[in-house]
Amino acid sequence: MRIEDYQLLLYLKKHKTIRATAKKILISQPAITQRLKYIEDYFGVKVFLRTPKQLVVTAAGEQIIKHAEQLLVQETKLHHQLIKSVDEVAGTLSLGVSSLVSQHYLPMILDAYTKIYPKVTIDLITGISEEIRQSAADFHVSIVRGEPPLDYKSYHLFSDQLYLFDTKEIGKEQRPFIEFKTDADYQKLIEGWMLEQKSLNMRRSMKVDQFETAKELMKTGLGMTVLPKSMVTEELMDLPHLSLELSGKPLVRETWLCVKEEICALPQVEAFVDMLNNKSWI
Repeated sequence: MRIEDYQLLLYLKKHKTIRATAKKILISQPAITQRLKYIEDYFGVKVFLRTPKQLVVTAAGEQIIKHAEQLLVQETKLHHQLIKSVDEVAGTLSLGVSSLVSQHYLPMILDAYTKIYPKVTIDLITGISEEIRQSAADFHVSIVRGEPPLDYKSYHLFSDQLYLFDTKEIGKEQRPFIEFKTDADYQKLIEGWMLEQKSLNMRRSMKVDQFETAKELMKTGLGMTVLPKSMVTEELMDLPHLSLELSGKPLVRETWLCVKEEICALPQVEAFVDMLNNKSWI
């Protein structure tokens, strides 16, 4: 049995289907099915029952998965101890990063970091903030927007004011409102703002995958959309726009760097946290 096999069992338990697991860890369904068969043949028992809706852990599977959890905890502890015993900054830095931050800031951050610490290997997952927040335990460091995860040491990186943009004068005529896939916190923020808008005549008729798509559709004149200041160029500021306010206060989106206190003892993590806090990558 390889350490990856034990990790696969935990992924299957968490995501409940082979299809969902394959999508999350970017391995084909046939490959996962074949590996699961090998694991069950190795132990001589069924780890999961296959039902039409999901995988159900068997009694024997519960024992194996408990063993897998303990094994992976010990493996991680050993890995961290070995890295801490070395003076130079090396090893793997595992990052979970909000999509917007990964698009607009992360290339610059990682370029600066890897030039200073070339022996560090970057392990990176990006996604909407809610996905990163829920999976924070899988990463050394998480960068999320909105609310930071509980029980984490959180460093405030920046505040992002929100603006409504359009190519036509805002409020003069009914316009499509271009929304985008986001997490529940942000959606709640926007919904609260929309409830207060009596003068804006908007039609909610478009929903896209991300900020960039919404921005490009808006620029072609297809409707209005909300964008954070961090992705607004000087060119966009020449378009009709207004600052989002709720109860007379500007709406902002906070961005946080989150890490467990004990993980900061890892040299590669400490170096990354220090670099972002000192803004030395800018």
